[in-house]
Amino acid sequence: MKKFSLIAGLTGLFTLGLAAVAMAADAGAMAEAAKLFAATVTAAGFGIGIAAFGTGIGQGIAIKGAVEGTARNPEASGKITVTMLIGLAMVESLCIYALVISLILLYAYPMAAPVAKFLGMS
Repeated sequence: MKKFSLIAGLTGLFTLGLAAVAMAADAGAMAEAAKLFAATVTAAGFGIGIAAFGTGIGQGIAIKGAVEGTARNPEASGKITVTMLIGLAMVESLCIYALVISLILLYAYPMAAPVAKFLGMS
């Protein structure tokens, strides 16, 4: 328990130290960071929108094919349904990957630029 308290305390001190660095940034760096954040939000929005649009079309085509296959051969509906669900999971995973990339863009990159500029790394 003592080890956890020590780690939690050091994490809190580290977080407070970074907050002081972020608050000390000049107005120019913050304006540039705001523009970068706006561009990142726009890119993430367009990316997830396009991915969801493509996923919706792909899933619609897959369901259409499964329904047509079941209508032609009702005895095979169990196998068709299982295959369709596996295919839908594969198609949906592409949209989930786009969501992960969008979240990485939103939460990881924009905060690195003002801190790097403030520290003189860029």
